Amino acid sequence: MRRTNFDMDALRSFCEGVALGSFAKAADRLGRSTSAISMQMKKLEGQAGTDLLRKSGRGLELTAAGELLLGYARRILDLNDEACAAVTGMHLDGAVRLGLQEDFGEGLLSNVLARFTRSHPDLQIEAVIARNADLIAQLQVGKLDLALAWHTGAGLPHVDVLGDYPMRWVGAAAHAPAREPVRLVVLQAPCFMRKVATDALDRAGIPWRIVYTSPSLAGVWAAVAAGLGVTVRTPLGLPGDVRLLDGADGLPALPGIRLALFNGAATPSPACARMGALIREHVVATPDERRAGTM
Repeated sequence: MRRTNFDMDALRSFCEGVALGSFAKAADRLGRSTSAISMQMKKLEGQAGTDLLRKSGRGLELTAAGELLLGYARRILDLNDEACAAVTGMHLDGAVRLGLQEDFGEGLLSNVLARFTRSHPDLQIEAVIARNADLIAQLQVGKLDLALAWHTGAGLPHVDVLGDYPMRWVGAAAHAPAREPVRLVVLQAPCFMRKVATDALDRAGIPWRIVYTSPSLAGVWAAVAAGLGVTVRTPLGLPGDVRLLDGADGLPALPGIRLALFNGAATPSPACARMGALIREHVVATPDERRAGTM
């Protein structure tokens, strides 16, 4: 029996299109035309022997087979890229000083840093998990080489925007949010998302009060999970004992926020460039609320 070998480029386009929510955006990122990406999707469906995408309104969404293949495709590409990095980057050495916003510490430390260490065992990694303002300050004075943080208007020159993410109200998984006044669990000021929450409530004419303030995100999650109140974050990095709230909970809509990779130099070292590439791959592959978009 002849085995089917999936086209690697088509798998990469497929994953990029789903992650970005648009195959047109995937074409731009991959340096291909939209028609070329469309042909790759048709080729991939031919190799799979079934439809991977179906029309949904003015866009596209994954079929059951598409959702199944997506998981395998990410694993195939991860292994391929790790093998390439290990073979071509065997002699990388030195150190990478990486700063991570608190939302991403656990996932990146267990995923990206483990892959990086396996591929480049001679490289030293210095990881710092801190709040957004602290990371930007350390980057500005040369204490960090890279920082994954929310882009809230910091005037830094070397910024790679990775995507736009919705801010959402978050409450305890086991408790319904209390009615007015809205009880807020927040980080200590200054905090961009804290201000977004209070501004949105003020615009909607909804009374609120701060019931718990924490210097760390871990403290916020503990208080929210205990049912003390609600907070504002993105869908990325949520612990299992909290949940995203919806319109039925009576809270106002919130804007989005940009996630960015901040570089300390215009031309990063080979080690920093490799670390940055792994972080981009991890973030793009992280499930969020977006589905496949228009071709």
